[in-house]
Amino acid sequence: MNTINRFLFKELDIRGQYLSLDDAWQDMILDRGYSAQVRQLFGELSALGIFLASGMKHKGKLTLQIQGDGIVSLLLVEVTNDLKIRGMVRSSEAIVEGDSLDKILGKGQIVATLYNEQTDHSFQSLVSRNSKGLIATFEDYFSQSEQLDSKLWVSSTQDNLSAMLLQKMPEADHSDSEGWIRVGALAATTTNEELNLLDAESLLHRLFHEETLQLFEADWVSYECAQNRERFERIIFDLGEQDARDLLKEQGEISIHNEICNEHLFFDEQDVNRIFNLKT
Repeated sequence: MNTINRFLFKELDIRGQYLSLDDAWQDMILDRGYSAQVRQLFGELSALGIFLASGMKHKGKLTLQIQGDGIVSLLLVEVTNDLKIRGMVRSSEAIVEGDSLDKILGKGQIVATLYNEQTDHSFQSLVSRNSKGLIATFEDYFSQSEQLDSKLWVSSTQDNLSAMLLQKMPEADHSDSEGWIRVGALAATTTNEELNLLDAESLLHRLFHEETLQLFEADWVSYECAQNRERFERIIFDLGEQDARDLLKEQGEISIHNEICNEHLFFDEQDVNRIFNLKT
């Protein structure tokens, strides 16, 4: 499964989304060496990015970025309008149970950037942090930006990232004054194991079989981190020809680590000759 499903409580005016990633998540964290705590933090931001990007009405991408002076100095997730995702975490040490969000992220701000490819314009906003964590932070964000009370659950393992989002529509209290409380209480009974192992239909039936619920067709999510070799050639060009050739002589080749894709690019003498002959 690498899918996201929307669902609707037809008689309650409550909507939701359920996300489950297998291969895409495994590719996201392959050979990264993330601890369970870092992986969970990365999973939370990834799930939030996908939930937000799934509502995009134009070509472009959503970027969620946290950069600061805490244990995690950079947390980055990018999701395109067609739900292609990539991202990375840069951390200086392991997160341990009990570490506060302030210690983990330091003074880092959470920045959401929405890029519209059709207009070549970006809209950027700051997300206020909730000291209880990223899930509470984005429950607040959904509630404030969309004016909808929201509840979020996220669980990650080495093999799977799953999440569920519930949102209370404006007319929900008129439909059933106890509906939001009841659905939230039922959803809170789910376990991390159920989130990670059950498909959308099975999980929603387990939780809400007494409610009238419509499950919509799934959209596919994929991991994609295409190498932009020209961008790294520009880095070598900006280094200057003499410094580039000195580095090449010293090391035999120039190696650049593409951190977001977790891959190394290598440039030999022929590459360096071409870079400076073509770009001067």
